[in-house]
Amino acid sequence: MMKASDIMTQEVATIRSWATVAEAVKLMQQQGWRALIVDRCHDQDAYGILTETDIVYKVIALGRDPNRVRVFEIMTKPCITVNPDLGIDYVARLFAEHHLVRAPVIQGQLLGIISLTDILYCHTFIEQPQTLVWEQTIQAAIDRAQAICATTGATSPACLAAWTEVEALQSEAAHQQAKKLPKTAFEEFCEEFPEAMQARMLDNLCSG
Repeated sequence: MMKASDIMTQEVATIRSWATVAEAVKLMQQQGWRALIVDRCHDQDAYGILTETDIVYKVIALGRDPNRVRVFEIMTKPCITVNPDLGIDYVARLFAEHHLVRAPVIQGQLLGIISLTDILYCHTFIEQPQTLVWEQTIQAAIDRAQAICATTGATSPACLAAWTEVEALQSEAAHQQAKKLPKTAFEEFCEEFPEAMQARMLDNLCSG
C-alpha cells in the first residue's frame, strides 16, 4: 500500500506567523504555491497553515488591507497533520472527515505537504475511493458556500468566492472522471438567488 510519504510534495514553504498577508501572497505568487505552512515559534509549538482560501475569505472579501493583516490573524493553528507512514486510503478518509484540501506531513519535523490533488492523481488508488473523496469534498465545499452566503448575503464577495471554489472542484472532478457537468452547484444556487448571478456578471465586468 502506498503511503503519504510516497505522494507528498517535499518542496514546501514556511512563513512566520508575524509576517504580513501581503508578504505571504508575494511568496505564494513567486513559487506558485496555494498554501504556506506557518512555522513553529519553538520546538514544542504546533505548526499552522495559511491557504489561499483564508486570504480570499478573511482578507480580500472583507476589504482588509493585506499589508496590515498578520498571518497569525487568519491562519489555522494547530492544523491537522498527516503521518508520512499513513496509507493513502486512510489519508483520503482523514481529508473527507475534516473537509481538508491539503495538510502538512510531519514526523517530528516538517517533511512535506499533501493535497487532495496528490491523492486523486495517485494512479494505484482504485476508482471508488477517488469518486467518494470527490463527492464528499465537493459537498463539504457546497455546505461551506451555503453557510457563508447565509451569513454574508447571496451577492457578497465572500459568497461569490466560495462558489468559485466549488465550481473549481466540480470542474476538476468532471475532468478526472471524463464526465460532462450538466449544471454547476452555483447555477443551482442562482435558481433560488438569481441576484447572485447578476452580482458575478457585474464583478466580472468590473474585473475586466
